[in-house]
Amino acid sequence: MQPDPETEPASKFDPESGLFDIRVLLRPQVYPHPVKHCKLIETHISWVILTGDFAYKIKKPVNLGFLDFSTLAKRLFFCQEELRLNRRLAADIYLDVVALAGSSEKPVITVLQGNKHHVIDYAVKMRQFSQQAQLDRMLQKGELRAEHIDAFAERVADFHQQADVAGKAIEQGDPERVRRPVQENFAQIRGQISKHEYDAILEELELWEGSEFESLKLVLQQRKKAGFIREGHGDMHLRNLAWIDHKPVLFDCLEFNPELRWIDVISDIAFLVMDLQDRQQPQLAQRFLNDYLERTGDYAGVTVLPYYLFYRAMVRAKVDAIRAGQAGISPEEKSSAEKDLAAYLALAQSYTQRAAPVLIITRGLSASGKTTITQTLLEQLGAIRIRSDVERKRLFGLKANQEAKADTGKGIYTSSATAQTYGKLAELADKILEAGYSVIVDATFLKNLYVEQFEAIAKKKQVLFSILVFNASAQTLRQRIMNRKQGASDADLAVLEQQLKQQQELSDRYGKNVININTEERLDFRSIIEKIIYQAPRKGAES
Repeated sequence: MQPDPETEPASKFDPESGLFDIRVLLRPQVYPHPVKHCKLIETHISWVILTGDFAYKIKKPVNLGFLDFSTLAKRLFFCQEELRLNRRLAADIYLDVVALAGSSEKPVITVLQGNKHHVIDYAVKMRQFSQQAQLDRMLQKGELRAEHIDAFAERVADFHQQADVAGKAIEQGDPERVRRPVQENFAQIRGQISKHEYDAILEELELWEGSEFESLKLVLQQRKKAGFIREGHGDMHLRNLAWIDHKPVLFDCLEFNPELRWIDVISDIAFLVMDLQDRQQPQLAQRFLNDYLERTGDYAGVTVLPYYLFYRAMVRAKVDAIRAGQAGISPEEKSSAEKDLAAYLALAQSYTQRAAPVLIITRGLSASGKTTITQTLLEQLGAIRIRSDVERKRLFGLKANQEAKADTGKGIYTSSATAQTYGKLAELADKILEAGYSVIVDATFLKNLYVEQFEAIAKKKQVLFSILVFNASAQTLRQRIMNRKQGASDADLAVLEQQLKQQQELSDRYGKNVININTEERLDFRSIIEKIIYQAPRKGAES
């Protein structure tokens, strides 16, 4: 555990037991295990002592309003909360709460239970790991890859689905409670800056926030009722994620304020999505978002996503406003903070502006490359993809990778089940388009009636409509199916042969909406995207 930023130890704290010099904890004899060298890292709310194998985090005796560590009892409580919350996600990292006991001149680290010494303070004991494992460092080194993002999407989705749900008695998640920290950001930013150059953008952002909140009030109420307010992480950005022992680890949950932790799951993931976008990684951001939504099925959450992305960007703007307003900082530091403030305000502003969405459907036999190619397209377009293979199984209570009988006309593949599946896809596409996001519907669409169903949605929503037709030879398709690994698709060679016999010819009237993709050739994704955005001339085909 290695928080930023590192500073030289020169501070003292005064717990209820008396004056104590933090630097005494740099002595190896304080610890009940071998220590060759100690290092102190200080943040505005804690000290962390690095000892080699273990790190010890001690809370500063401060009351900052939004957190209160001012008494020994409170520090013990929040140490225990930190342990409880983080062991949900990083049990191998968060080991115990220990006592700092003995005298202030010769303290020792000891266990809580059975401790006979005078307690000076408390610490959270953690397994120490390298900062280079943090995702922000991995990104800086060019080591953050798609497979890492996929692993975190799976981990976060599993975590949210298992997290405690806010009941009716808990006020967190009520619309006005959701809005409170959003509004506080504006007051805190204005309280820190003296320049008037930000007045116009702050006024614009505040007007948007008010309008957006009013339009979302009922949705926010419904999301709490539906169980989407949960005890989440609360501070899920790249610096609080790490890749340790080839596994995704989330650490440093927000323990000090339940208001900021009992939140909509979409607010929780919005911090990471915003952080990736801010770091010029929109494709990784979209990959994480899409994977998370596919795993949870919470596509309705995209309705509130822009509001929460906006909120997270404004939190970062507030932090930089506070940094810029601090007394005693150098002109260079002040200039840097003001530059970051302006950048986060601009990012927040970008979330208030939505481009016209498009509706894209695929058409192609099993193993024609629909899922592989639309993965790249969704990342580059910033689209949300919904997959028939996944949603069909979700409808029937199965997990995406759970094998089901794929015989055409049997099990979950009856004509009735297929109609239900396309109906669900249509419902989801409608909601996602309404939220302002482009949609890719990944299904075979071998019958024209289903193409017509989605054409009608495009007309109703007045959005551009594209049909990506995936082509490959029957021989290639058969070979791909034989080489497939287990995934959401249950299609085998028998299913492919049925599709080859039963597929309908696509109506000529869709000609201008069709983009043919030969998946046996090298693809030009830029050209495909340009055709989708610029060359789709009609909102649905002419009747």
